[in-house]
Amino acid sequence: MRRRVVKALIALFPLLLAVPAFADWQLDPAQSQVQASITQLNGEAPQTHHHQVRDLQGDISSDGTLRLPLKLSQTDVLERFGELPPWVGLLANTTLVTLEAQMPPERLDGLDIGESLVETLTFRVQSDMVNQQEAVPLRFTREGLNEIRVTHAEPMAMDGRALMENTTVRTVLSMLGYQEIDEHVPVTLNALLVNR
Repeated sequence: MRRRVVKALIALFPLLLAVPAFADWQLDPAQSQVQASITQLNGEAPQTHHHQVRDLQGDISSDGTLRLPLKLSQTDVLERFGELPPWVGLLANTTLVTLEAQMPPERLDGLDIGESLVETLTFRVQSDMVNQQEAVPLRFTREGLNEIRVTHAEPMAMDGRALMENTTVRTVLSMLGYQEIDEHVPVTLNALLVNR
């Protein structure tokens, strides 16, 4: 009986090695941010200002769902207003929107160090007031055994007109002094996925 158990375990060992171990990929907040360049048109001459969304947090679940919650506190907007009332702090840490997309983790797990792949992810924006989708081509490059760099695969830009049509966004931009902005808002993504 004991010999059969040992033989069964020996027979299972190669099978266990053949089964791929899917990584638990998560964004490293310290190394994950998005920058947007907004050109202000209401003035004597156009002026371009850079804004950041930093400390991106999110993960890819075993079923391939990438979730990326965004909070006001992750932006540089509050810093521009100076000292604010305490209640703003409560609002700042509330999730405003969550971006969701599908990214099969086995695609990432299969990358060798130095190898890249381009994947177009369709992000769904979910919030109480917004429900839209956007296809974004991203480049995933394996930098180390447990690290994958995520950047945009081609130039990305948001539609400035669409931003100004959104009541919430327009209010925030107005508070920052933007009355009219260029229709082309370039966006730069630089994020790091780590296998925890």
